[in-house]
Amino acid sequence: MSHLAPKLMRTARPPNEEARSTLLSAAQRPARVGLDGRFVTLVPLTPAHADDLYAATHETDCEDLWRFMAVGPFADRSAFFADIEERSASENPLFFAVLDKRSGRAIGLQGYLNIAPAHGSIEVGFVLYAPTLQRTIGATEAQYLFARHAFETLGYRRYEWKCDNLNERSKQAAIRLGFAFEGLFRQHMIVKGANRDTAWFSMLDREWPARRAAFEAWLAPGNFDANGRQKLSLSALNRQS
Repeated sequence: MSHLAPKLMRTARPPNEEARSTLLSAAQRPARVGLDGRFVTLVPLTPAHADDLYAATHETDCEDLWRFMAVGPFADRSAFFADIEERSASENPLFFAVLDKRSGRAIGLQGYLNIAPAHGSIEVGFVLYAPTLQRTIGATEAQYLFARHAFETLGYRRYEWKCDNLNERSKQAAIRLGFAFEGLFRQHMIVKGANRDTAWFSMLDREWPARRAAFEAWLAPGNFDANGRQKLSLSALNRQS
């Protein structure tokens, strides 16, 4: 019986492995900068936005607005203000207020979550839009500004959207915006004492040029008639890309 150690077989490296390793680099961490559009401006969240956001998100019958959020609605103004103060100080997630350009008031909130520059991955989440912002051009523009900043300025290669699988509106929004459904994480979280199965969506850097073209075609003034009705839907434009 031989006592010689077996020879280790050398595995050939994939021909593109070295090239791939030199092409990938870390993305930048998002900074507290403003993102300006025609209808909305995204600015770093501060406690100064709490008054506007409370008024926009805690009117009568606001339960639906908060149903799939990890927190809220809040029992009173002071509890909400404390939450906004904590979120304003956070770096990851990094939160932004959505300002209406006509009034200058904060009418929405969204953030960059699960920021992983080393892997080039970042998520858009905690999307909380007042009823006055929902289903408007400004809401879509806010998503466009965030995605463009992540891909083009910060250099991310993966942009994620995640939501409760029961949240049909959020899933439909992800598809409309050009995200691809990746799968379901069953029993992923417990939120407000209940199970959450999480639907995962993503958009990749190689897909962004076509998604950007669809966003910009939809947002163009010529895509809307005199009554503000769209001529081509964003979903249709994404299917064409």
